Order: sequence, then structure tokens, then C-alpha cells
Amino acid sequence: MPLALLALAVGAFGVGTTEFVVMGLLPDIAADYGVSIPTAGLLVTGYALGVVIGAPLLTVLGNKVSRKKMLMALMGLFVLGNLVSALAPSFELMLAGRVIASLAHGSFFGIGSVVAAGLVAPNKKAGAIATMFTGLTVANIVGVPLGTFIGQAVGWRTTFALVAALGVIGLLGIARLVPAMPRPEGTHLRRELKAFRNPQVLLAMAMTVLGFGGVFAAITYIAPMMTHAAGYSDGAVTWLLVLFGVGMFLGNLLGGRFADRALMPLLYATLGGLAVVLALFTVTAHHKVLAAITILLVGALGFATVPPLQKRVLDQAHGAPTLASAVNIGAFNLGNALAAWLGGVVIAAGYGYTAPNWVGAALAAAALGLAFWSAALERRTPAVGIPGAEPVGADAVGAAGTDAEARTPVHH
Repeated sequence: MPLALLALAVGAFGVGTTEFVVMGLLPDIAADYGVSIPTAGLLVTGYALGVVIGAPLLTVLGNKVSRKKMLMALMGLFVLGNLVSALAPSFELMLAGRVIASLAHGSFFGIGSVVAAGLVAPNKKAGAIATMFTGLTVANIVGVPLGTFIGQAVGWRTTFALVAALGVIGLLGIARLVPAMPRPEGTHLRRELKAFRNPQVLLAMAMTVLGFGGVFAAITYIAPMMTHAAGYSDGAVTWLLVLFGVGMFLGNLLGGRFADRALMPLLYATLGGLAVVLALFTVTAHHKVLAAITILLVGALGFATVPPLQKRVLDQAHGAPTLASAVNIGAFNLGNALAAWLGGVVIAAGYGYTAPNWVGAALAAAALGLAFWSAALERRTPAVGIPGAEPVGADAVGAAGTDAEARTPVHH
């Protein structure tokens, strides 16, 4: 594999770390700024909404310049956002820094995966994309727990400063190692928009919003939940996040393995299992061992939905998948924003730190209902093509599925 993939993986590691590390540091940030935990949860909501806006917008704009220059610009934006967060004298500026960094998230993974695939022979494209996204997976096993530990030990601002430094390394690596590539041809936006006429595309995105939103309802408030309900120390949150990261890794493997073989049955099992586990989390959160096991299961079941949902969007938007794929990355983060906000609402209403688990269970159950609806609709109606789009053969659909599998997990 070319060294350029290492630069992309470093960037992915930094982006994944900054997205999730704030959850382990939420109590520290809230105390530093003198705001409540639900208010501090807006740092998760704001980041997620920034991805929702930035993913499709910057993906379209990125087609107007060379991909290498766009990747460098995105990493520059990422560095700026994290520096603002590290230095912010007020909560409002901290939130602004989170939003600035989030704008680069979706487009970096979307454009970066195209660049990664272009660096290798055709029969190695999926492996190249997977290599880049290894950075995101490792971020949740190593970067997030380590960032939480550093933040609790020497201050959360240090964590964001170090993430910004990672962004600088990624930017320099891209500038040095990624070869110049010609500017891509202009995007046919009108044709891309026609994909959204297919109700199955919209249903898949709604499942994305609700399904992964269920995970974030619980995980956003994992630090106060574990310290207040389970009785863990602040330092224990670090290894609990390691467990969550391991669960994500295992779930992603599970989803990637079975998404091509039994997509809808996989969604039924994972969404249904997620709803049950999140409901049980309201009880297991009060027991240290059971809480740890539940966190692992939430990560595994939640991320097992990512490959089938991404593949579902690509399959249903065949012929014009680029914008739909970018919007689906935003959909993951829209669910994150919605869930983080709803979790904060129930905590602020006095229902306690375990109440967001009920919110998550309800969201996952709603996603399961949409999955059954989507399947029933598909049985009653013929496959819906995209008006004006050329039909694709089995090889093309399979390639799309492979890319979807390799790109996971993206909310990013």
C-alpha cells in the first residue's frame, strides 16, 4: 500500500478522535465553563449538525478543485476548529470550534476514500479504502480513551490541542505523500438529486437517523451515567470507552460480513437487539460489571447497522449515488444531534442520567419499524429506478456494496 494511505489514515484518526472524545470529557468541560451537563451536550449536537451541513455542501464544492487541494483545505479547517476549541475562553466559542471542525468531517471521508481507491490497482481499491478507515476504527479504540485520560489528567484543552497537532501531521502528510490528481469533472447535481425521489432512499436515511441515534442517546452521557449511577471513578471512563470502541470494531466486522448476504434480516436483528439492550441499560447502568457488558453490546449492535444501511442507500440510489452517500453520512450525525439533544432534555427534566437510555431504545425501535415498512413496501412494488439514470449491472452494484462496506463506520 502507498505511503499516501498512511497520511489519510492519520487524518481519519484525528477526525474520529475529536468526534467522540468530547463525551468522556463532558463533565470536565461543563465544570470548567460553569454550565450543566445537558448544556455541555450541545457540543455533541453542534458537531453532528455541522457534519449534516458540511458533508453534502463541501462534497459538491470539492468537485471544483483538485482532490489533493480539497483534502488539504479540509484538514486545515479541522485544525482550525480544534485550536479554537482548545483556546476558547467561553462555552459559545468552544461550541463554534466544534462546528468548524465538524464541517470537514463528512467530505474528508467521502473525498479521501475516492483518493485512496485511485492510489492502487483496481483489484485493491476496497483494501485501500479500508486502510484509510482503519484510522477511524483505531481512533475509537486508542485515540478516544487516550484523549479522555489526558484530558482528565492534565486538562481537556490539552486533548484538543493534541488533536489539532494530529491534524497538522495529516495535512503535511497529504501535502507530501498524496500525488497530484486532476480536477474531477463537474457533478451532475440535478441527476444526483433525482435519487431522493425514491422513497426507499429516504426510508434508509430515516433508519440511519433513528438507528444510530439510539446509540448516541446513551453514549453522549456515558461519563456522568457511569460515575453517578454505576459508581465508577472518573478515571474508569477511559477503559469503558475502550470497551465501546472494541464493540464498534466487532460490530463493524459483523455488519460488513453479512450486509451482502442478508441485509434486511441483519437490520431486523441489530436494530431489535439494540432497542432491547438500550432498554435494559436503564437497569444494568446501576451495576458495574453489567454496565460494562452493556456498553460493549451497544457499540457492537450500533455499528453493525452501519454497513447494511450505507449499502442500502447506495443500492437504492444506484446510478447517482454520490450525493445520496454524502447525505447519508450527514444522516448518521443528524441522528447523533437529535439523540444528544433529547438525552439532555430528559436529564434536565429530572429523570436522571439513565433516562437517555429509554430515549435510545425508543429511537432504535422506531428504526426497526421503518425497516419492516421498507421491506413491505419493496415486496408490494417493483424496484424503483432513478429517472434518467442508466441501469447498472450486478458487478456495479457489488462494487458499490464493497465500497460501502469498506467505508464504514462513517458519520461521519
